[in-house]
Amino acid sequence: MKVVEPKVFLVGETRVHEGGLQAYLEHIGVASWGTDAPSDVERLTEVMGRLCYRSFEPGLNPNVKRVRQGNAKYLENIIRVRHGSVLEHGVMNFIFADVSRVVTHELVRHRAGTAISQESLRFVRLEELSVYAPTQIRESEEGMEVFVRTIEQLEELQRTLAEIYGIEDEQEFDAKKKLTSAFRRVAPIGVATTIGWSCNIRALRHVVEMRTDPHAEEEIRLLFGKVFDLVRERYPNLFGDYEVETVDGLPWVKTACGKV
Repeated sequence: MKVVEPKVFLVGETRVHEGGLQAYLEHIGVASWGTDAPSDVERLTEVMGRLCYRSFEPGLNPNVKRVRQGNAKYLENIIRVRHGSVLEHGVMNFIFADVSRVVTHELVRHRAGTAISQESLRFVRLEELSVYAPTQIRESEEGMEVFVRTIEQLEELQRTLAEIYGIEDEQEFDAKKKLTSAFRRVAPIGVATTIGWSCNIRALRHVVEMRTDPHAEEEIRLLFGKVFDLVRERYPNLFGDYEVETVDGLPWVKTACGKV
């Protein structure tokens, strides 16, 4: 048995196609337009917002006599007025490792604006069981002892079933798959797994707000606290409106601009 905590890896993100963007800017007559956006995700978000009003520079749209300069000020206004559809263009690709199936069962409820690929225990055979130990369990020596003993027994059960059915000597992968699928039925819901989770900015803001709330489950609060730390540093102009309060030792990420 191994006690683990959720781990967050940002493995991909939207990139601007420079040639295409420049061609568009030339097409509308602002070939020299630029921005101080600190990332391509924030630059693309600004471009998509400005094209809605043709507000790249004053006079491009006869109704627009002045425009906000700078990516930070522009996106701050986008978020303040809840022009949320603009935030759907930039996408991030995460891998969450050492998260329990408690977390993944809750995470897959957030479907709008996301893509999900999860490690399959029909194909991946369990041997050592890795788990997250919640605070309430860790705070009791007696409770932790029961917790550890139970996980170790279930771990041993996986090995025993593997021996009974001779899966190591099985040559046909289809047979291994069926046996592995059968064995997983006696694995705990708390067993650690890996999930690929991609989302747009609008979806991520919503999930961060929902899943760091003090009423959310502990492990998923810990996970999305780590996600927020990562994206706040990487995309400061898209997450700069948030403030963080610590509740029960975990971050509560909140904003006056919720449900953008």
